[in-house]
Amino acid sequence: MTLTNEPPSSAPFSTPLDVLLDRVEQDMQEDLVPAEIFNNDDVFRAEMERIFTNTWVFVAHESEIPKAGDFVQRRIGLDPVIVTRDGKGGINVLSNYCRHRGTQVCQTDAGNSRFFTCPYHGWTYANDGRLVGTPLMNRAYGEPLDPNQWSLKRAPRVENRKGFVFASLSDDVPELEEWLGGGAWMLDLITQLHPDGMRVAGPPERYTVNGDWKTAGENFAGDVYHLPTLHFSVQEVDLIQGIQGTCEIGRTYEFENGHTFIGHAWTEAIHPGFTLWGYPDEYKERFDLSGLDETQRFVVDHQPPTVGTIFPNLSFIRIFSPLPDGPPAVMTSFRQWQPVAPGKLELWNWQFVWNFQDEESAQRDYVGGQYCFGSAGLYEQDDTVAWEGVARAAASPWMRKERLKFNYQQGRNSPVDDAPDPDWRGPGVHRNSGYGEHVQFNFLCQWLRMMKGESATGNGTTEGTQA
Repeated sequence: MTLTNEPPSSAPFSTPLDVLLDRVEQDMQEDLVPAEIFNNDDVFRAEMERIFTNTWVFVAHESEIPKAGDFVQRRIGLDPVIVTRDGKGGINVLSNYCRHRGTQVCQTDAGNSRFFTCPYHGWTYANDGRLVGTPLMNRAYGEPLDPNQWSLKRAPRVENRKGFVFASLSDDVPELEEWLGGGAWMLDLITQLHPDGMRVAGPPERYTVNGDWKTAGENFAGDVYHLPTLHFSVQEVDLIQGIQGTCEIGRTYEFENGHTFIGHAWTEAIHPGFTLWGYPDEYKERFDLSGLDETQRFVVDHQPPTVGTIFPNLSFIRIFSPLPDGPPAVMTSFRQWQPVAPGKLELWNWQFVWNFQDEESAQRDYVGGQYCFGSAGLYEQDDTVAWEGVARAAASPWMRKERLKFNYQQGRNSPVDDAPDPDWRGPGVHRNSGYGEHVQFNFLCQWLRMMKGESATGNGTTEGTQA
């Protein structure tokens, strides 16, 4: 018998990454997805390098850093970054690694400072990243170090789009507006109903989930099929009724580059006056919809987006939230699925309110948001438990040996018409049903394109037989 340190080629844990990705591509032609991509060391490392360093990623909202000197610490993939407002009002996204030995120069989540000083050796940087001081400079170096060479690394691309700050760690990416495509069209009808826009209601709530960031991303891309089962308890306690009909009134929106949303036909399901997500009249009277196009106006009135995902890891949800003391609140949450390790993420949850709101109404909407989608939220607890099961299945030695594949074939033989709406006049693809898994597939197709090193700008259509 010949002994070798190399595992046999059939070992379930030794599949080379490129071979696995080829298998993913092949299986997706049959609307199947290999389970192991949701908890795999090689896949995770490649995601950090091939996706998170090569595309636009949301890092902050401008309302979090309104004054000169304000900063928040964030992440792009696994890389910690500092988002700052400098003395000239500019927004900077800086690497949080000291150029001397790599220690993080910012140790706090948020604050206000003109400078960041490394705790290791004291190198000091201005809040625009420029190196401004080195201790014992004459004795240690003899002359000042060149700040053009030794300042903090800066994200090559940073853009503030209507309050939402995105950054890219690569200069070789499309313009942000091009990258967002139809996703920008949808973000506008969500956040631009009033000329003063929206603001964060507080710092993001953060907690760890033993699930994969992609599972969360595809769920919020528009999975309404899980609502009647996973969230049935909210109907049992009389918080909401008719949850079993969510697929029937679901309306999907697929845009280029993996951006996806799903809405609900509330005016059909509830009553004709239930427009604009069910906001109360005192809100609707303040809204100015003149900046929306005709199709956007139709969407916000009749089929407004409930959830959505901007690829890779920014998601949105807006629903009416029952409260014990008066009419329901309408909550708006933007959340980010921060990858931590294979099969592990941090969930960052911001509650958003309108700038025109007073503190009392803003607090109501904030509480409504936390009630449904906070760390102890009724819906959130259901979701995160389910997502953790996906990661366990993906890491299972038995399931890897079996080459377990997840079924994305919903709608193949269904009598429900889930074909693209031929009368749609907006961007992307619109479908008049929540059945089918087109939106999840749109998200995963973009993931595969980037993992295989294809252009960051995709064609915007769902590949495989789902199209």
